Amino acid sequence: MDLRYSSADLAFRDQVRAFLDSHLPQDLRAKVLGHLRLSKDDFVRWHRILAQQGWVAPGWPAEFGGPGWTPVQRHIFEEECARAGTPRVMPFGIDMVAPVIMAFGSQEQKEYFLPRILSCEDWWCQGYSEPGAGSDLASLKTTAVRDGDHYVVNGQKTWTTLAQHADMIFCLVRTDSAVRKQEGISFLLVDMHAPGVTVRPIIMLDEDHEVNEVFFDNVRVPVANLVGQENRGWTYAKYLLGHERTGIAAVGRSKRELHFLKRLARREQRNGRPLLEDPLFAAKVADLEIELMALETTVLRVLAQAGKAPGPEASLLKVRGTDIQQTLTELMLEAAGPMALPFDPAFLEGEAEHSVADDDMAAPLAAHYFNYRKTSIYGGSNEIQRNIITQMILGL
Repeated sequence: MDLRYSSADLAFRDQVRAFLDSHLPQDLRAKVLGHLRLSKDDFVRWHRILAQQGWVAPGWPAEFGGPGWTPVQRHIFEEECARAGTPRVMPFGIDMVAPVIMAFGSQEQKEYFLPRILSCEDWWCQGYSEPGAGSDLASLKTTAVRDGDHYVVNGQKTWTTLAQHADMIFCLVRTDSAVRKQEGISFLLVDMHAPGVTVRPIIMLDEDHEVNEVFFDNVRVPVANLVGQENRGWTYAKYLLGHERTGIAAVGRSKRELHFLKRLARREQRNGRPLLEDPLFAAKVADLEIELMALETTVLRVLAQAGKAPGPEASLLKVRGTDIQQTLTELMLEAAGPMALPFDPAFLEGEAEHSVADDDMAAPLAAHYFNYRKTSIYGGSNEIQRNIITQMILGL
């Protein structure tokens, strides 16, 4: 009996498990659990399976097409999806821009964009960071100048995740340079297929094309695509980042990865015995599991504040969640040892039946480790999050 949940919550969990057992394609599950790369088609296929069930937007209220679940039900659903090995539902539309549109958008924007997000007719990306505006996001220089019924946008965004697939990008743009930098920013929805938008890939260390530079050269954007009021974009950006940072905690995925780590450490040997029985390694795993349990309890406490938008506690969840994720990848690499060294891009893409290493469990782990170095940077670097915690929670 799981004492965290009521009997109704446990019945809901059983319903979710039954659905995942019958509807999650096995090829997608194998890719996720094996740390292989997912294609756009993989993400879209799973998104549409959930959309058909009415479960693709767990946090949305029923009035906008969501299931109207309680915070605890959302947590259970996310935990069960992680346990089963589902692809992530891309957060840029469902979890990031949609809450902003719901809270601050016009009725026309809600009626047009929200159904297209639910159906995955539009793939979204996030236009926040710039070459000179990362952690100091308010220093952004991409401009939007009003010209009749349009804004003319010029500038550059960087580290734009999966922009090569995107139909739309939500952008922070500077609409007033004569005021304090936070007060001259607006929140604009831009068509990625509009003339003047250029996407250039940034190929990462593991040869994956995950992030991009996006350039805007006199891109004309209808004024109707301005969310809320002009020069109020910083308020909307902070609202969005609260939702993003809460999701980055990813407790369910970390619990799944902890299970993987233990399975790997039981198989690997040290001094003729399973690595998990080595006192020093076992102590590292135990410390990590305790941290993860504490994080889950904190997440449940935050969820108990039903009806409240994420506040500074989202920064705490982001810091601890990403610390745990990075430690998990470090311990996986330690457990696999030299078996994690071979690098086979075809295997990571799911295009080869066997790894060059004859060790399918360990082969993707080096790429997985390097990719997770980013988690403490994106969504607002952990150093910045600690400043927020210090000022807004501790009052220092």
